[in-house]
Amino acid sequence: MKTLSTAAPTWGDLLAGRNALRAIALTGGVALHAINVHIVTTILPSVVRDIGGLPYYAWNTTLFIVASILGSTLSTKLIDIFQPRAAYLCALTLFSIGTIGCATAPTMAWLLVGRSVQGLGGGILAALSYALIRIVFEQRLWSRAVALVSGMWGIATLFGPAVGGLFAQTGNWRLAFWVLLPIAALQAVIVSSQLDSRQDNAADRGTLRVPFGKICLLAASVLVIAIGDLFTQTIGKIIGVAIGLGLGILLAWLDQRATVRLLPSGAYSLHSPLGAIFACVCLLMMGTTTEIFVPYFLQVIHLHTPLMAGYMTAAMAGGWSIASLISSSRNGIAADRMIRIGPVCVALALIVLAIVMPEHDRLPLALETTILVIALAGVGFGVGLGWPHLLTRVMKAAPVGEENLASSAITTVQLYAMAIGAALAGLLANTAGLSTPGGLRGASSAAYWLFGSFAIAPILAIWLSRRMLPPSFH
Repeated sequence: MKTLSTAAPTWGDLLAGRNALRAIALTGGVALHAINVHIVTTILPSVVRDIGGLPYYAWNTTLFIVASILGSTLSTKLIDIFQPRAAYLCALTLFSIGTIGCATAPTMAWLLVGRSVQGLGGGILAALSYALIRIVFEQRLWSRAVALVSGMWGIATLFGPAVGGLFAQTGNWRLAFWVLLPIAALQAVIVSSQLDSRQDNAADRGTLRVPFGKICLLAASVLVIAIGDLFTQTIGKIIGVAIGLGLGILLAWLDQRATVRLLPSGAYSLHSPLGAIFACVCLLMMGTTTEIFVPYFLQVIHLHTPLMAGYMTAAMAGGWSIASLISSSRNGIAADRMIRIGPVCVALALIVLAIVMPEHDRLPLALETTILVIALAGVGFGVGLGWPHLLTRVMKAAPVGEENLASSAITTVQLYAMAIGAALAGLLANTAGLSTPGGLRGASSAAYWLFGSFAIAPILAIWLSRRMLPPSFH
């Protein structure tokens, strides 16, 4: 049993002695997962030029996120069954197998299988990194450890586009996957030496229940929408979306009546503050899923190099991180203002992208590039402004006794919204002409309709944000 201390925790406490290696063991998994996300976003235009599969462009993100949802949900069960060290090594093994599959993919179908396995392993890695904090560190270091693990996504915005862009520009996009394997192997060595093969709460093993049926239904609702995109006729696409959304509604109906739930009470009702908060999170996250096509648009329409396109795309993540740091110190009315301003920023930024992204040479190159970077950063900045306060309000609005469920549901809601957004983005882009007629004309049409249509999501979030603010604010 770890001893508790009343001394104020410092970064030195977390990063000194054996704690430093333990911190690397936990943060390395998130870093590997996050860097991989940015690498694939950057190299994907080069991949489809090499092996084809442009109509399935968004499937790379959709399947990866769906698999990540499954992995993150299963992570606590893996700890329960296999214990920390074995669970972590299992996740690293899955991630590595998926990475090898991606690196050797001769076709898009092969790549999608690899991405699914990668997502499963990556989802487990990301969730384990948070779940093991309470097992690995003493309680006074938990907040520092959480901040360090979360900060790995910021690090990924620096290294991911660089790795992906450099390999894509030299025509060696497969090496961008291969380079992840030595890192995974080193991470396995550190984990094997630093994580215990037992856990403090071993007496409770076998008691955790996972709602597998509802998780599968959640995944099916996303995949059906993506499959609808395969139909050439519009009616087939509409039916796919209708069935997918119908499965989502069925999931909500079943979850409200279940003993083991995915979301807390009130999460499915817009009349509930908690439901309004989760809906706002979903809409904002859907606005950010336009990011998956940004590197392709920048390379095809604006003729930027893969490296340049990768870093311009990363501006969205950078804007999110900066805004979160600025906004996190606000409270009271100032925090309410951040929640309300955030969706406005996202909507305006997407509208600017709908105007500027489809056209090239309308403006001087430097001005055009500057506007695109500001608009991309603006999407992330708008989400980041309200993000810390939205998550805080989830805990405040959670029913008594369901605080932990509400906290864990944040990741599920976030990933589900991203998966739905990616599926809809792929369907909309292909319908607008991304793959047929394709080329510059198809990319321009897809950019216009994608950003313009997805601006509706944050506009709805502007209205919903009023439901979660105190009456005195209005």
